[in-house]
Amino acid sequence: MRFLTLSLGFNADGPQKVSSKARLDGIVAQALWAEDAGIDAFAVGEHHTPDTEVSSPPVLLAAIAARTRRIRLFTAVTVLSVLDPVRVYEDYATVDNLSDGRVELIIGKGNTALQQEVFGYHEDDQWDRIEEKYDLLRLLIDNESVTWSGKYRPPLNDFSVRPRFLQQRPPIWHGSATSTRSTELAARHGDPLFSANVTGRLEQYRTLVEDHRRRWADHGRDPSAAVVGAGSAAVHLAPTSQQARAEFEPIFAERPRRVFSFAQQSSFVDFADAIAHGSWFVGSPAQVTESILRHQEVLGHSVQHIGEVDLVDPVRRAGAELFVDQVIPQVRNRLSGSAGTGSLDDDILGSGSVDEPHLVATAARRQENDQ
Repeated sequence: MRFLTLSLGFNADGPQKVSSKARLDGIVAQALWAEDAGIDAFAVGEHHTPDTEVSSPPVLLAAIAARTRRIRLFTAVTVLSVLDPVRVYEDYATVDNLSDGRVELIIGKGNTALQQEVFGYHEDDQWDRIEEKYDLLRLLIDNESVTWSGKYRPPLNDFSVRPRFLQQRPPIWHGSATSTRSTELAARHGDPLFSANVTGRLEQYRTLVEDHRRRWADHGRDPSAAVVGAGSAAVHLAPTSQQARAEFEPIFAERPRRVFSFAQQSSFVDFADAIAHGSWFVGSPAQVTESILRHQEVLGHSVQHIGEVDLVDPVRRAGAELFVDQVIPQVRNRLSGSAGTGSLDDDILGSGSVDEPHLVATAARRQENDQ
């Protein structure tokens, strides 16, 4: 199993609010910590709401790319429903080149109604928009020159987009939270699915992942070959479960007031319910290991995101370090022979092929990093 951390850049009004610069600098610091800790990937979200600072993920990922060497660079998610696919291609192809081919996208429609209002779109056609835009994005990736016409942007006539991605076929995941439209789009294109697995109960996400695999088979593919990633609402560890819960429960109680969209979506009645039936991985190393393995048994995923790492709070940072030191090795050992095996390049993470000289250079850098 591969692991990634992410930041959505939440920075709502209140005692903990900081300047935009401090929040963005902190996100870059999280990515540097993740690389030093041996985490496989780092993701940034994209929100266009007053409580977040990450509205331009390619710019932020470029800053991270300039200061890292190994870690994969994800979006979580690229809100394709309100973006121009030509600009999406140009932005992320630029980052892909600057990062030596480390970019992976998770596309989605987004989860707030405000973005539709801000960009002048209607919620009722957002799925039609994302499907058309994704079809065009794939054409741009797969072809040097594109002639295209559609409903939601001006036509293209023998258009060649630059720069080209360094990866010949950059991995694109489909974010999945509530609708089978995303599971169908991913299955149709033979793409991996990233289950949000955050605000709802595990069974909700099991249903969507199973639907994805059924549709994968309907398109003539082996359902066992469908690649799935899964999110988490939060991760916090301490030497004992009692200590971990005591440390994190105040954060759980405060979160609906700090996060604009969370209060509208959470389906849990209390903290204990969230731990028992959701992806709130809070407890001792042994308990969190078992929780992740239980989710993996249900969802069959090979990539797990572990939420945001709080480097400012020493208690939260200690919990993250405990996760890296004890949980990741145990999960991979327990899954050895299934979702836990193989090198980084064997999974979707890093599977976008690039030219041989780039592979040689990347391998040399990885060897140097390991020494």
